[in-house]
Parts: sequence; structure tokens; C-alpha cells
Amino acid sequence: MSESDTSSGAARAAEFERWANVFTAHQAFSHPSELHGALCGRLAAGSRIQEPEWLNMVCEHMGLPEDAAEESDDLAPFMNKAYEQTLALLQSADMSFHPLLPDDDYAIEQRLEALISWVRGFLEGMALAAGESLGQAPDEIRELIEDMVAISQLSEDEEADEESEQQLLEITEYVRLGALAVFTEFNAPEKPASNSPTLH
Repeated sequence: MSESDTSSGAARAAEFERWANVFTAHQAFSHPSELHGALCGRLAAGSRIQEPEWLNMVCEHMGLPEDAAEESDDLAPFMNKAYEQTLALLQSADMSFHPLLPDDDYAIEQRLEALISWVRGFLEGMALAAGESLGQAPDEIRELIEDMVAISQLSEDEEADEESEQQLLEITEYVRLGALAVFTEFNAPEKPASNSPTLH
């Protein structure tokens, strides 16, 4: 593993902890990975969410009253930044996007639970945003969605051994690349700013 892999892994672990801390502070009953998955599903299906709607979605997912984001000092700024970062990573040409998941310090059961939650959220977000157009998606996208449905139904009480660790890594990578494939399918590439007319 290269140094950059290690540092990006540490950054992702820290990002999960930040989300988890916000969820704990607000006594949310849902899983941070599920909300991140729901956001990614909507963005991947081509939807963009205005700030009030995004904050409503956050409160609904976390089981908070609708005005919780307005009344809290940290929730709206944190979640608005998270929205921007998530969209930027999905659009990034270097494929640095990763689902929001806990790192290897967590037990495999907790990591599997987080992955299943993320995939459930992703499918829900995608269905909300794409609706009927999912039926017209290319075969490989429809197969990918079927695979994700199967992943979302996995059992969370996985016995930890080296083989299951490896399987979890492989499934996580499959989900990561799958989310990027869906994003590429439903989102036109961003036009480079240099092509825009300049005012002299």
C-alpha cells in the first residue's frame, strides 16, 4: 500500500468519524452511511438538491424535527459542506470517490452493517431521483442495480475470518465503482470552464 493510499484511507476514516460524531451529538437513530448513500444515489441519478431540500432530507433521515438544522449551530454547515464534497468527489476525474464507511479498526460486522446501510441508502436515493428512467438504463447499469439489491439483503452477522475480510473489501470496491458507473451514466460531463466565453 502506497503512502498516498494510507493517507487517503486515514482521511476517509476521519470523515466517517466526523459524520458519526454529528449523528451521535444529535441522537440520530439512523446510520451515517445510509444518509451518505442516499445522497450519492440521488446525485448519481442526475439529481441536484437545493440546500433547504437537502437539510430536510438530513433531518428526516436522522429522525430530527424539520427545523433542527436551523436551530443547530453545526448541522447545516457540516451537511452543506458534506454535500459539496460528495458531489465534487463523484465528479472528480481521479475516481477518488469512496462510500462513507468505517475503517478496519471497526469489527467486520460493523463494517458490513455500514456497507449494507450505504447500499440501501444509495438504492433509495437513486429510485427517488431516477424513477422510471432506471428501466431504460443500459443492461450493465440494470445488472449493477440488481447486484446492489442483492448486497443490500446480505446478512449482517458475518463471521470474521480472512476470507470474509477479503470478500468485504471486494464488495466495497464493487459498490464504489458501481456508484461511479451510475454517476457517469446519468450525468453529462462538466464542461471545462476554459470553453466559456470571456468578457474583455
